[in-house]
Amino acid sequence: MPAEQSSPRNLLTSLILVFPLFLIYQVGVLFTMPLLNGADFVTTLLFASLGLTLKGYLLFLAAVVTLFAVTVGLLKRKQHFNGKVFLPVLLESTIYALTMGSLIILLMTKVLGFSPGLAVGLPQQGLITRVTMSLGAGVYEETVFRLGLLAGSIASFEKLLGMSRWAAIMGGFLLSSAVFSFVHYLPPMGDAFTFSSFTFRMLAGIAFGLLFKLRGFAVAVYTHAFYDIFVLVVR
Repeated sequence: MPAEQSSPRNLLTSLILVFPLFLIYQVGVLFTMPLLNGADFVTTLLFASLGLTLKGYLLFLAAVVTLFAVTVGLLKRKQHFNGKVFLPVLLESTIYALTMGSLIILLMTKVLGFSPGLAVGLPQQGLITRVTMSLGAGVYEETVFRLGLLAGSIASFEKLLGMSRWAAIMGGFLLSSAVFSFVHYLPPMGDAFTFSSFTFRMLAGIAFGLLFKLRGFAVAVYTHAFYDIFVLVVR
């Protein structure tokens, strides 16, 4: 069996590894409402726009679990999940999460010549809210900005605009990372804009993008979630 078929980079493995974080977040928002992750368009639509009740929301979760089980069953025909990759993914993601912020700050201060001055969000929120929002950031922001916008923009630049492969990749990284940084300043929960904090978040978006492309979706999700837990909970 090819190593790629059982590595953290294949779709089956990524889905199985990430799905627990998705479920924990979706249950956690029942205790954090109306506070939701900014990229969580699904839950926002269900509660804010459709007025879904608790019973309806639980039915929605049951439908998602069913869809997940069906998807895994279909993917198993072509891909293989190796449970032994779970702990290595956690360890690898933890190392990235603990070092990424310091490396970005070092790059900004020593190379770019200014301090990031990044404010920590959710200052008045409790532990459950901070953990829930951290997991939501990992799942939803990586889904929207890396799995969706980064991968989609690279394909669009290359196939629709006829750009070379490397130009499309660079354009995709810059676009997805800039949008990722920008949305952190949108109301009602957005931070006050500063160029230094925007740059920090854009560099973080590039780092998450590199992990997504080189190590797979699951590593990017867990690194993002662990990084936010480190910033919002531990530190």
